[in-house]
Amino acid sequence: MKKHVFFSFLFFAFLTSFAQETLKKPLKVGVVLSGGGAKGFAHIGVLKVLDEAGVKISFIGGTSMGAVVGGLYASGYSARQIDSIFKTTDFDELIKDFIPRSSKSFYEKRNDELYAFSLPFDKFKIGIPTALSKGMYNYNLLTRLTYKVRHIRDFNKLPIPFLCTATNIETGKEVVLNNGFLSQAMLASSAFPYLFSPVEIDGQLLVDGGVTNNYPVDEVRNLGADIIIGVDVQDDLRDRVGLQDASKMLVQISNLQMKDQMKQKIASTDIYIKPDITGFGFSSFSDGSNIIKKGEEAVFPVYEKIKLLVDQSNPYRIKNNPTFSDTLELKNIYVNSLDSYTKSYVSGKLGFRTREKMKFSDIKIGIDNLSATQNFSAITYTLDKNGSKEDLNIHLTENQVKTFLKFGLHYDGLYKSGLLLNVTQKKTFFKNDIASFDVLLGDNFRSNFDYYIDNGFYWSFGFKSRFNGFNKDIATDFKDGLLLTQLNLKSINIDFTDFSNQAYLQTVFAQKFLIGAGLEYKFLKIQTKTLPGFNPTLDKSDYLSAFGYLKYDSFDNKYFPKKGWYFSSDFQSYLYSTDYTNQFKRFSIAKGDIGFAQTFYNKATLKVQTEAGFVIGNQSVSFFDFILGGYGFNTVNNIRHFYGYDFLSLAADSYIKSTFTLDYEPFKKHHLNFSANYANIQNGLFKTTDWIAIPKYSGYAAGYGLETVFGPMEVKYSWSPELSKGLIWFTAGFWF
Repeated sequence: MKKHVFFSFLFFAFLTSFAQETLKKPLKVGVVLSGGGAKGFAHIGVLKVLDEAGVKISFIGGTSMGAVVGGLYASGYSARQIDSIFKTTDFDELIKDFIPRSSKSFYEKRNDELYAFSLPFDKFKIGIPTALSKGMYNYNLLTRLTYKVRHIRDFNKLPIPFLCTATNIETGKEVVLNNGFLSQAMLASSAFPYLFSPVEIDGQLLVDGGVTNNYPVDEVRNLGADIIIGVDVQDDLRDRVGLQDASKMLVQISNLQMKDQMKQKIASTDIYIKPDITGFGFSSFSDGSNIIKKGEEAVFPVYEKIKLLVDQSNPYRIKNNPTFSDTLELKNIYVNSLDSYTKSYVSGKLGFRTREKMKFSDIKIGIDNLSATQNFSAITYTLDKNGSKEDLNIHLTENQVKTFLKFGLHYDGLYKSGLLLNVTQKKTFFKNDIASFDVLLGDNFRSNFDYYIDNGFYWSFGFKSRFNGFNKDIATDFKDGLLLTQLNLKSINIDFTDFSNQAYLQTVFAQKFLIGAGLEYKFLKIQTKTLPGFNPTLDKSDYLSAFGYLKYDSFDNKYFPKKGWYFSSDFQSYLYSTDYTNQFKRFSIAKGDIGFAQTFYNKATLKVQTEAGFVIGNQSVSFFDFILGGYGFNTVNNIRHFYGYDFLSLAADSYIKSTFTLDYEPFKKHHLNFSANYANIQNGLFKTTDWIAIPKYSGYAAGYGLETVFGPMEVKYSWSPELSKGLIWFTAGFWF
């Protein structure tokens, strides 16, 4: 105790002597911020108190989360601004490397909304991903936040000189980052193993600096600091009770190496601050506000020492980083050479070329587009000054794994249960191509083969082959109800089989719309054993048709959208049939679907959707009629959802339908919703004014939905005033 008092006296004497010479030579204060994941929020609280006390920080260095906080502070943000930034950051999206749905092509949207998880498959061996996230969300965020200092390559020339540490994963050696592209250095320092992919800088593959140096006190001292203020948010070693998940185990492994080093590092720290973050973990991002308060509280035991660093007659007041315009002009776009993808492919995905003016958000969207393809294991970019304009330098690392195994689960009232297995192969025959084969095993076998050559904004070619089938008691007989009426039946049991093959060309129009056309060969077989005395085969024909389509989709979520628009229009002309029923005559079908979603109050969202379809020609094949009823299944041909009526209940060659859904999200990913739909459906509906008459059919549904890794799980109670009883529907998993 006496020794402690003696050293405290010496420290105060040392500071007092420095303070007496402040006017001659101001103290240079260095700040060291350790790594610690979400616990690093405490750094913000410490910096807030230092700002309020009037401490001028001359140097700052950090590791991992300390590097992120320190890098933002060094680039000109005040602690209060960093507090606001962190409070508005969605860390769930950051960890998951969230890519907006709008950045994905129609093919990529389908891919992400079909499979629960994906595993690399190479040389007949199943692997696991090197990391949960590539870190692109984080990279884009940090690049935007440090936009004002994007041209500074020497970190000593930042508003506050800065450095951070990383670890060379190949050699195990510490790497000090004090130059380069700031956001890239911050990302490398915080690339926690397995959570984030390694970052390549100057040929070195770097991960979290906490593996080798989680508290760079000596490095900051060497910058020229007279006094070091250190903030340590590292965990003490946990016992077996506290090591119950992988993240805690990995942090413990890192702390084992740091334990002995920290004794010496603490001794080299003039003012050591250890926030009490007991009970908070590496991933406690939702507790950010409480952790920041813990950081503020941790300063007060040493506040008297802090005050001695301040010229009380003229305390330093940090200025908030002023807002700035992110408008820029690109002179050149450089992309490294690639083996498997063409320049036109990359250009098409970026969606922009050199032009007079653009915003950083345009670059972010382009990078998101590239990331969404999953063709690149790493994407980095820098903005380099070139006269009055800038050069965009993009470095893409091609994903060496070309084959993936994907899995999904699904259940609905029409197709029943199914296990989805997929094999996806990239670069099968040509650059930019992708081949995918789905098999769904369960109550009803289904399959889908898709081959696609993606040329971005240029014309792309594709081929699809899909086998679809189900067995179901339905309320339509494909004969306008004549058979059901004649036999006094309410429903018949059918075996439905559809085998469709399409070859098509498509391109992106006006950067948003997908336009395409092609040819389709379809084999349709419909059988029933319910009709005694009648041929059990209702249809067994081949059909050849030509089709065209125009689509637009900006919904932020397919199943529970909060904002966006959707538009789809299709035209299909049936040119030939083997005509099993001897009734075929050429005809065409036109259909359209438009909808929008908007969150209008807190967590309440209104979705409105209107769709219609009709036949062109004197006579159509009744098996291609529009059929309404049921919910939760992936639609095929002209079979459509309709609340209040059971699956495949209403049929005719023309229809119009509107649906209104009010969705409320009381907790994240939990949804309470109410839906109402109204329709008119009859043969030749649009030949008269009946389509604008009061809807003949209506239905309602109230339900609960949950977003899961396997897709949406929903239960709905549905009813119609035209029917005597309601229906309960349960669906689980992505629709297939």
